[in-house]
Amino acid sequence: MAQKEIVYKDNIFKISYEILNPDLKNTAIILHGWGANKEIMKAYFNKLEFKQIYIDLPGFGKSESEIVLDSFDYAKILEIFLSNFSFNTIIGHSFGGKIATLLKPKNLILLSSAGILEPKPLSVKFKIRLAKFVKKIGLNLNFLVSKDGACLNDLMYETFKNVVKEDFSEIFKNTTSNTLIFWGKDDKAVSLRAGKKINSLIKNSKFYPLEGDHFFFIKQNKFIIKTIQEQIK
Repeated sequence: MAQKEIVYKDNIFKISYEILNPDLKNTAIILHGWGANKEIMKAYFNKLEFKQIYIDLPGFGKSESEIVLDSFDYAKILEIFLSNFSFNTIIGHSFGGKIATLLKPKNLILLSSAGILEPKPLSVKFKIRLAKFVKKIGLNLNFLVSKDGACLNDLMYETFKNVVKEDFSEIFKNTTSNTLIFWGKDDKAVSLRAGKKINSLIKNSKFYPLEGDHFFFIKQNKFIIKTIQEQIK
């Protein structure tokens, strides 16, 4: 594991990362999803026959963040971080898929990427309204907080609120990367319907619906790795 300091918006970010297979030519940047870290991705993609660069996004794992961010900030931070690296592929899971898309790599691999706003169930809408009301009267009911928003400090919770309301439809539509999209058929966090929409928006994309939920790659990693190695040269 290594750490690199970068400066963004007059703030120092200490970014934790790890490189595997440093002598291979093809290089993949691998980004985790919200609430996860580089170790999760490394556990299931370390057999990829690429040079692999795993990164803890700011505020997760062993990378620090001391300001409120949105997805565009994350992409700018990664641009600075990656300025001295050569790579041709970025793999991003969920929230990491949004960042990967913004970085406009030659080859883009999306794993149940976030970025498509979907209608919220009535139960969720009720919890949001109730949460806003109890906040106004000074109460704090933890059960009203999204699972992804739970256990976050105030700064990261504000970041979370920023990123969940971003609509990436136009960004996907304007994406020109050679794109492979893998998705869990039973994903409840980001629906299969959202995956199909991303596939329809990105012109140069192939879509692979696979058995599993939001973390489908845990069981499907061998197929994903094989497909990447066959399609990305």
